[in-house]
Amino acid sequence: MIAGHEQPHRDRALTAGGETIVALRGADFVPLVEGTAHVTRFAPSPTGYLHLGHAYAARFAFEAARLSGGRFLLRLEDIDPQRCRAEFAAAILEDLRWLGLFWDGGVVRQSERMALYRQALDRLRGLGVLYPCFCTRKQVREEIDEAQGAPHGPAGERLYPGTCRDLGEDERRARIRAGTPFAWRLHVERALALTGPLSWYDVRAGWVEAEPQLLGDVVLARKDVPASYHLAVTVDDAAQGVTLVTRGEDLFHATHIHRLLQALLGLPVPRWYHHNLIGDRDGRRMAKRTGALTLRHLRARGATPAAVWQMIGLGSDVPSPACAGVSSP
Repeated sequence: MIAGHEQPHRDRALTAGGETIVALRGADFVPLVEGTAHVTRFAPSPTGYLHLGHAYAARFAFEAARLSGGRFLLRLEDIDPQRCRAEFAAAILEDLRWLGLFWDGGVVRQSERMALYRQALDRLRGLGVLYPCFCTRKQVREEIDEAQGAPHGPAGERLYPGTCRDLGEDERRARIRAGTPFAWRLHVERALALTGPLSWYDVRAGWVEAEPQLLGDVVLARKDVPASYHLAVTVDDAAQGVTLVTRGEDLFHATHIHRLLQALLGLPVPRWYHHNLIGDRDGRRMAKRTGALTLRHLRARGATPAAVWQMIGLGSDVPSPACAGVSSP
């Protein structure tokens, strides 16, 4: 496969439908551990059509499972009722079949798993590591804008400043009784005091010390979305028996939070592989919000699955995804 930890390889640029496609990092490889059959998953959100970046991620998870004699699972992260649509969910299944990527078992849909997320939230509340946050998104943005030296996350994002963290219990109860909407945030400092130091293993990066404080007190549930990405993905990966979480490098730092949630909830800890991203000629990763080239668009223009793989460096005249033996951590 293409790309990992160095600068973008412009000499590996390919043209797809008039767009230049580049790998954003160094070399990927399918990790094989003797005697280990990986259980992987591809977990897109049906908020739009799949694009070339999705094709790469799905192929990577598929290859890691198939080449190790394991299982490749499909999960639709359709927990946001405002943005997820049935037509996109149907298109995801159709596009994956068209690409020749077939999954094991049924399709898991997060919208049907609310009871699991409620149980996880109840456990976290029982541990005393959640607190209600009454700030609207607008209020959080305004407070951050007004703050001098507001904390930033590893990707330069501005972090929640902790406005509601130290509200008194009487004040919290009064606001809840008054019907003020709120979200549940994870009190990271208090959570770490319970778990102690944690670490996690990424196949390319090796052992990583967990630093969930880098992302601040993240939201784990809102009234309109009863479980955040962080909570739902952690619960679902454990429930589905995923042993190797493969996903793009843009989610590398999210793993700090996921490792903390696993420790709090007593869940098994998988390995991770954060693979390279596919980007445009300006080095921006492909994303729905930036109008990334979709598989649906390519199909309408007569592209074949073989042409799609060629576009992202996995075509018939490109070596099959590289495999490498790795030591069990």
